[in-house]
Amino acid sequence: MISRYSDLIEATHSEPEPQRLLFVFCRAELPDDASANEKAAFEQGEGGALTPVICVDKAPAEVLEFSSLVEQSRSTGEPWDVVFVAAMSGRGGTLPSSDEAQQPMTMMVESIRLGQVGNYLPLDKHGDAINFG
Repeated sequence: MISRYSDLIEATHSEPEPQRLLFVFCRAELPDDASANEKAAFEQGEGGALTPVICVDKAPAEVLEFSSLVEQSRSTGEPWDVVFVAAMSGRGGTLPSSDEAQQPMTMMVESIRLGQVGNYLPLDKHGDAINFG
């Protein structure tokens, strides 16, 4: 069970093939047509829509610590509330390239826009897993 970013990094090391991690950073936003109840819930940290604002792929060795990933995200100037993570397995002992990650990343962004996030690990700004259930 993965409950923190460090658990994810440990899990990548136990995989038989090298892994590339896909990250989609999202900002929680309130739709323009939100009702008064939706606005009140949003102010309490509930509801809203998740809008992807940053996408990046990394080898686990490039981001062993969640704090380094957060620092890299800050350099973009884009605020975010949750990051979704997925992993791609390599083949024949070869790490997938960033080029190979582009199509899965595009599909991941589209899934998140549609609210289909069950296949991804959501993490908060501290690297702790979030339960959307």
